[in-house]
Amino acid sequence: MALLLNAQSVTKAFGATPLFREISFAVNEGDRVGVIGPNGSGKSTLLRMLAGEIEPDAGEVTLRSGARMVYIEQESQFGPGETVRSVVEAALRRAKAPEDEWETRLRATLGKAGFADFDTEAVTLSGGWKKRLAIAQGLVQNPDLLLLDEPTNHLDLAGIAWLEEVIRQSQFATVAISHDRYFLENFAKEIAELSRAYPSGLLRAKGTYSDFLEAKEAYLAAETKRQESLENRVRVEKEWLRRGPKARATKAKARIDRANELIGELADLSGRLKTASAGIDFTATDRQTKRLVEMEGVQYSADGRVLFENLNFPVVAGARVGIVGPNGSGKTTLLRLIAGELEAERGKITRANALRITYFEQNRRLDGEQTLRRALAPDSDSVVYGDRVIHVASWASRFLFTGEQLNQPVERLSGGERARVLLARLMLQPADLLILDEPTNDLDIPTLEILEESLLEYPGAVLLVTHDRYLLDRVSSVVIGLDGQGHAASFADYAQWEQWMAEQEAARKAEQQARAAAARSESAQGAAAASVAAPAKKKLSYLEAREWAGIEDRIAEAEAELQRHKVALEDASVATDAGRLQETLTQMESAQQAVDALYARWAELEAKQA
Repeated sequence: MALLLNAQSVTKAFGATPLFREISFAVNEGDRVGVIGPNGSGKSTLLRMLAGEIEPDAGEVTLRSGARMVYIEQESQFGPGETVRSVVEAALRRAKAPEDEWETRLRATLGKAGFADFDTEAVTLSGGWKKRLAIAQGLVQNPDLLLLDEPTNHLDLAGIAWLEEVIRQSQFATVAISHDRYFLENFAKEIAELSRAYPSGLLRAKGTYSDFLEAKEAYLAAETKRQESLENRVRVEKEWLRRGPKARATKAKARIDRANELIGELADLSGRLKTASAGIDFTATDRQTKRLVEMEGVQYSADGRVLFENLNFPVVAGARVGIVGPNGSGKTTLLRLIAGELEAERGKITRANALRITYFEQNRRLDGEQTLRRALAPDSDSVVYGDRVIHVASWASRFLFTGEQLNQPVERLSGGERARVLLARLMLQPADLLILDEPTNDLDIPTLEILEESLLEYPGAVLLVTHDRYLLDRVSSVVIGLDGQGHAASFADYAQWEQWMAEQEAARKAEQQARAAAARSESAQGAAAASVAAPAKKKLSYLEAREWAGIEDRIAEAEAELQRHKVALEDASVATDAGRLQETLTQMESAQQAVDALYARWAELEAKQA
């Protein structure tokens, strides 16, 4: 494969803190690279550097001449007055696409992304639909290289599945930062981990995320073996150095230098292999009550739409309940109902006496001007955890913060570091019921693994909304699934809910098709009855009468032709071939116009005959 982009020996530091040093990162045509690494390792900085948003302190980034690169940031922002259509049209303008192709490319891209109303203001969209729009404006430019920074953070499960399919069917290369392990497993052909644990600061391996874990394990095992060998050699050299000047007088100076080199090499290797992980341990109360919350016949609506109805479900001590559903289906609303922040329209929610609930909200905020010290310990320089008083410096180190960071403002922390601050505060609140709304946003993979273990060991009840399918499958003992149409049901796992959703969608499509067929049949029968009932009033000419007699068959043929083009548009080989895609879209539009014209003519002849 030909080279698209090459970053050669790039270095970047902020102040005196180096993020990475002399890293090389190449991207070839068709590559699908997942980028992972601990929070603060410089993943977003590296991606922005590849995109040309920032310059490296040293080294060079080169994009192949004529190649089109699109970079989609972690947070999708749109200005007031911008609509879904105008956002995509602006992207087409930037890509210098021929104007006569705009409408076709716009409709094809937005249609596949799930948009129905192109005049919706972008700022009114939910976080998930903003992310879909941001990705759509990138796709419509027909990039050679797509750079994505945490694209799954705001997408719901259906949105993530859509993105995986888009990438799998694409011809362009993709580099995506993500902590979503299922997403990495499903889309990536190669994984690159940015970490100070590696001599070059980067470990890159071909294959899926699972393959990478095996390669990483082999690498670390080899490094550990090398560390043991170095320790033995350094022990011998230190013994020799301790013998004093007389014993060393006859030895070559080179051996002294080599001994110091070995000591330095061992120190560097030991420092790199020393891993740190956040200490997350949620605190439960000593409540003996078995049933914590009981929902009976609960219904709730928003904006005139029923989110769910007749919902019956108990939350018992020790239960770990995952809640899944499309964006807008009412997941956060359900959490707020259980927490007592909202009242049910119908039904009853009963909570145990003196129930202690800790709620980790999705749109959580920290005061950016506040220091880390005050964010972790608002009232003093210590916190009370369990039955112990812990100094704020020790509490901070448990969450991988250094003493130097304590007096820094929170706004200087990365997204993952801010998430760790929020988890640290959450841990100080003993609870019978722990409610977590998207807790994984911005957490790196090592911290996610610690979070999983903590939730599995937590003795209280857990209600969890997350788009991280791996976390959901590992932690949840039962799943409550919402379908966005007012229905809810309980399932053993995420896969069962996914199958239920597919069956629900198939049933809805079948019902729509049946209604449409019934409406056409009723209209045709009505027209036929009218022509039989009033033959004396017939005003059709001979040619019009012949046209009227065959118009139903022509409509059926035109609709069948339209359906053939719609099916062709869903073919992966067509969707990934720009020429065939353009041709199929043109044919589909022509077929749609033919169907519309025939129905219009049918109405005209029917009115004339009546």
